[in-house]
Amino acid sequence: MELYVVRHAVAFKRDAQRWPDDGERPLTPEGKAEFRRAARGLGHLAPSVDALLSSPLARAWQTAEILAGLEGWPEPKAFPALEPEVPPEDAALALEDYAGAGSVVIVGHRPGLHELTSYLLTGDAEADVRIKKGGALRLSFDGPTGSETAALRWLLTPALLGSCAPPDYS
Repeated sequence: MELYVVRHAVAFKRDAQRWPDDGERPLTPEGKAEFRRAARGLGHLAPSVDALLSSPLARAWQTAEILAGLEGWPEPKAFPALEPEVPPEDAALALEDYAGAGSVVIVGHRPGLHELTSYLLTGDAEADVRIKKGGALRLSFDGPTGSETAALRWLLTPALLGSCAPPDYS
């Protein structure tokens, strides 16, 4: 399986007055615009995927909806194992349901997404793997997802993803 790990795009800063439930905090207009270009680049690198799984929190879900607009990509499916505080072992176990898929995209948050990636690569959730907001990485698996089972293929910032996008002549 090829696993594309995407950190949600730039969201508004925490503000308990505007969003008493931080899970409802959305992407900024600038975050959406920047990620649309990054998404086009990711779509060029991965022209089709079998599953698009997202944390149900608003900022991740909005990021996944932008990805779902790419040709050949499915609609997002809520995947609670990607919520920020889910232990990486639990998230890796939940991903086993997709082990037979050719390619899967997950969209989530820090710290959970970084911990999951570190766990899959090194077996240590505390290893220092960081993904910029709106950035992505690609992991490859020869078998089931678990501790120390992934190989890192690439890690790209949103700007680098955007540079992979084909020209937009519209």
